Amino acid sequence: MTEAMNIHEAKTRLSSLIARVCKGETIIIAKAGKPMVKLVPLAEDTLPRVPGRYKGKISMAPDFDDTPDEIIAAFEGDAV
Repeated sequence: MTEAMNIHEAKTRLSSLIARVCKGETIIIAKAGKPMVKLVPLAEDTLPRVPGRYKGKISMAPDFDDTPDEIIAAFEGDAV
């Protein structure tokens, strides 16, 4: 079930809206009658993290660690 309501009403009923969303409902929050956001439950990651999945697919430029002096000066507040 989906329900729409304005921002003011959603603010005053936030706790109960969260409980309803956790039970499977979807809440649309509108401003001046225009739908702005959808309140839905946070989805858990379905796939486990696999370390090393991108090994060999990502590379760094050989000069990655070589930062020009003018860039370092800009970060340190010594910009010319």
